[in-house]
This record gives sequence, structure tokens and C-alpha cells, in this order.
Amino acid sequence: MKPSKLLLPLFFVLAIATACKTNTLTGKKTLNFFGDNKPLFAMSLKQYETFLSEHEVVRGTENARLVSRIGKDIAKAAKTYFSYKGQPNLLDEYDWEYHLVKRDQVNAWCMPGGKIVFYTGIMGIADNPDGIAAIMGHEVAHALADHGAQRMSMGILQQAGGMITAEVSKNQDDRNRERIMMAYGIGTTVGGMLPFSRKHETEADKIGLELMTIAGYKPEEAPKLWERMKAQSKGGQPEFLSTHPSEERRIANLKEWIPHAKALAGEIKMTTNIN
Repeated sequence: MKPSKLLLPLFFVLAIATACKTNTLTGKKTLNFFGDNKPLFAMSLKQYETFLSEHEVVRGTENARLVSRIGKDIAKAAKTYFSYKGQPNLLDEYDWEYHLVKRDQVNAWCMPGGKIVFYTGIMGIADNPDGIAAIMGHEVAHALADHGAQRMSMGILQQAGGMITAEVSKNQDDRNRERIMMAYGIGTTVGGMLPFSRKHETEADKIGLELMTIAGYKPEEAPKLWERMKAQSKGGQPEFLSTHPSEERRIANLKEWIPHAKALAGEIKMTTNIN
């Protein structure tokens, strides 16, 4: 192999090795090329403001007030959790915002830096304040665990791998090269990107359950929320082809984690003297 061809794989391996960092929230080594949050937070703020300017923000309704109040409760719980972990200033760069947006889609999200949106379409399934807290905890957990940065890093890695594959296979005939690139795309998506995404969803389910419990909401509502999600869904593709775990798996996991979430919340309450 020529030196130029060797450099790409070596750079690839070096990039992975240097980008693996310990995630503060989970304690696990994660792939994250974005060491400094400020550029990512600034980019998120710009995208958030653009989104709000292009959609109808619901203001002054009971649901809008609930989203804001529960969002503040979950943010406070997150700060309490990190204080318990000995890092009370870790969220100082977060600038929390909570908006309800008029859209029929059953969705909610939280950008890096704490920019949160709930769609009106999810409020009926949330059903009650504890259901909203379960959704809010899940979305906030994504931001706290740096899942956005990790997904972007994984996308960069997949793209770089594609460039290497294209370089290595450039002397193949067109048909073989097309097959190689297709195999790379399918393999890295089904074997890498999708499991990576499902892992993030599971992490956010667990952390979100803990946050809502620390905030004083009923964790038993979290699996009930996913039972309602399952009831309104029209089925879907197999789990291994999805970005999310199946509803059945999420419900079972959440039920299993409830005792731990309650114990953690109790310990934090005694340790930090929260009300």
C-alpha cells in the first residue's frame, strides 16, 4: 500500500483514540470531537431562534405554563444531581428555555445548551404533569449526556470511513466499487449508527427517569407514558432497523429502573437537603 493510502487509516485510528472522553454524567468513555461546549451551544441557539421564528409558539395557555414550570423543575433537579456528584457548576453555561409549539407531530426535543421545544401533538399523550415530566426528563437527559455532540462525532467518523473506503476501492471496476460502498453504508448504519442511537435513547430513558424523580414527580408515570405511546403507534420497523428501542423494551426497562430512581432521589434529598 502506498504511504498516502496508509495515512488515511492511521489518521482515522488516531482521531478515534484522541476523541474518546469520559462522559461526566454516565461515567463512560464516549466519542466526542467537541471538547468545548461554547461553539456547539452557540450553533444550537441560532438554530433554536430560527425554528421559533418559523413556527407558532403557544403562549399563555395552561399547557404552555406546564411545559415551562416542569422544565424549570427538571433543570433544577439536574443541577441538584450534579451538585450531589460534586460538580455544582457544571451546568453554568446552560441557558434553559422552554417553549410549546403548535405542531401535530408527537415530538419534543432539547438542544445542546438547554433549548427545549414541546409540540402540541405530544401533550395529549403526556396526559398529565408527571407524563410531561417523563418526556422533559428524557429530552433534558439527551442534552446533559452530550448525545448531540456524540451523534455529530459519529457522523463525522462514518463520513471519514466512507472516504477511506472510496480511496481503497478506487481501482475496482465500477460495479464492484458500488457494491463495496453500498455494503459500507448499510453496514455502518445498521451495525453502528442505529445501535449508537438506540443506546442514547436508553441512556436518556434512565437518566430522565432519575431526573423526574429527583424533581418530585412520580416515576411510575414513565412506563405508562410509553404504554400510551404504544397504543397510538401504528407499529413500525424492526428494532434493529430503528433509531429507538421498541416500546416494549422501554416499558420493561423503566419499570425495572423505578426502585433505583426512587432510592437515588431519596439519597440526594438527604444529602443535599432539597425540599
